[in-house]
Amino acid sequence: MYMSELILDYVEHLEVEGGRSAHTAENYALYLERFIEFTNDITVDKITTEIIRKYRLWLNRYKNSNDDELATITQSYHLIALRGFLGYLSKRNITSLSPEKIELPKISRRQVTFLHYDEIERLLEKINLNTEQGLRDRAIVELLFSSGLRVSELVNLNRDHINTTRREFMVRGKGKKDRPVFISENASMHIENYLKSRNDNISPLFLSYSRNMKASTDGNYRRLSARSIQRIINKYTRLAGITKHVTPHTMRHSFATDLLINGADIRSVQVMLGHSSISTTQIYTHVTDEHLREIHERFHSNTTE
Repeated sequence: MYMSELILDYVEHLEVEGGRSAHTAENYALYLERFIEFTNDITVDKITTEIIRKYRLWLNRYKNSNDDELATITQSYHLIALRGFLGYLSKRNITSLSPEKIELPKISRRQVTFLHYDEIERLLEKINLNTEQGLRDRAIVELLFSSGLRVSELVNLNRDHINTTRREFMVRGKGKKDRPVFISENASMHIENYLKSRNDNISPLFLSYSRNMKASTDGNYRRLSARSIQRIINKYTRLAGITKHVTPHTMRHSFATDLLINGADIRSVQVMLGHSSISTTQIYTHVTDEHLREIHERFHSNTTE
């Protein structure tokens, strides 16, 4: 069977049985189509380690229409998709190369960017609470830092999803997995203040007030987008004089780092972030090195007296 005849089945398998998002499945399809482009759509039983070796070289030299090369991590995603596809073929007893024959390149992780608590406070101080939009922005920043939510999870929240009295609720994250989310008293208070300022019964928790937004079935305004959240974070970061590159995901990094620095165990942080593997959560451990130095100086015996 040819590669092109099996990709659709595999992509549907990823969504239905693998619990992957439609966006992830689309990316996997794109990566596998690159392999088809390289091999001119060979039959799967003809895939060999030599073809994989040449494909890796091809990916390393690949350039798009803008003459941009593929980053090492992107090349790795192509190989991950191909290895997953070969694993799928193996489960269906379709003869092809064993997925274990594909070795992934070692990727050095980038430094995690996060904000210290005093930087969060500086950012919050720049939000004008005299407007409904300002109340919304304060609630967004408080919620991101308090909960560790992904921006995609935050923008999909509705008013009835969140319980400001109990200060906890469930969210469905990556892989369609549910996890508990807890929020601080401050976050709860600012969410309530924002909702009290609204004179509507529209279901989305956070609304866009852009005049360019067309009316939706929910009313005059529509749900705030992830891109809009990015612009909000950029705005107050700039006003606070913070020179770091800050994104909504930086707030998630800040949430995890703050927990670890204050003594939370890594497995609890893993659950709160919704990571399926603890190895993903371990990227945060190196940012607590400064905290470890303080512990060393406090508790290690001084033998030089």
